[in-house]
Amino acid sequence: MKNIFSTRSGIIVVGAVIGIGAALLQYLGNPPNMGICVACFERDIAGALGLHRADVVQYLRPEIMGFVLGAFVAALLAGEYKPRGGSAPLIRFFLGLFAMIGALIFLGCPWRSLLRLAGGDGNAILGIAGLITGIYIGIIFLKNGYNLGRSYPQKKSGGWIFPALMAGLFLLLIFQASFAPGGPIFFSVKGPGSQHAPIFISLVAGLVIGGLAQRSRFCTMGAFRDVLLARDFHLISGVASLLVFAFAANLILGQFNPGFEGQPVAHSNHVWNFLGMVLSGLAFVLAGGCPGRQLFLSGEGDMDAGVFVLGMIAGAAIAHNFALASSPKGVTVFGPVGVIIGLGFCMILGFVMREKEG
Repeated sequence: MKNIFSTRSGIIVVGAVIGIGAALLQYLGNPPNMGICVACFERDIAGALGLHRADVVQYLRPEIMGFVLGAFVAALLAGEYKPRGGSAPLIRFFLGLFAMIGALIFLGCPWRSLLRLAGGDGNAILGIAGLITGIYIGIIFLKNGYNLGRSYPQKKSGGWIFPALMAGLFLLLIFQASFAPGGPIFFSVKGPGSQHAPIFISLVAGLVIGGLAQRSRFCTMGAFRDVLLARDFHLISGVASLLVFAFAANLILGQFNPGFEGQPVAHSNHVWNFLGMVLSGLAFVLAGGCPGRQLFLSGEGDMDAGVFVLGMIAGAAIAHNFALASSPKGVTVFGPVGVIIGLGFCMILGFVMREKEG
């Protein structure tokens, strides 16, 4: 049976669903210009588990669980559930860690950079420019033989671990579990972590997007990479659709507020908005997918993608525990240090992980 979501019109529909869905989730309670943000939502999960103690960003986001479980179900139904792993998992963990640090300097993942722009936040322009720059640097490494090695088939039961983890997190959310006085599990009572759409609406949105994205191979990093590397505009049509439909939905819902200053959960340090996303874009290329794509891959059995996601969650903990993460007040003293270290790691990795000719 033909996969209609892999066609040009199909991926445009998927982009529209994500863009409209994100705007509606914001309207129903998610933070402004953050209807969906993979990096921010994984940061909130890290906080809810007590991995960091920034009390304004702690919540078990059901959208993340839905992305994995939706992709898992879609892969099973399509016969694409293929557990695999063993392609430099430790390196992928650190790529996820540094990708998150870069994202939390900018305050958003690739999806949120588009949603911020669709909501009128001009600072997103610098983030998107940095993302494309980081992807371009990564493409240079790809052209020169960068490769983390092949993955290998694994036992089918191994691929269930990550979806099972997501199901477990959802149960913790539903039952509001507390394992000690005061938590964990932690739930923000103020700030972005306290702002969320109804749980089951968020879960259903995640399941739908996870399933559609798995079938369409939706990936923001892959979209820009394909345009720059092969002049292939298939994936970018879905990304453009996300932006256009999110913008239209924001206009209809009264959520479009253009400008640079005073934007929600954002800052106007243009240099580090740009460089933070350079780091993230480069890490995404070296790992083979953006944060959303890594969640969808983990749902269809890619254990290396699951390790990348765990690296991002660990990166969120490090970013907040060591005062690297930005805030609406701006970039911290230590944030630029984290970006420089991350860029150094990725650049060295790009050079040393090349396949030798002959």
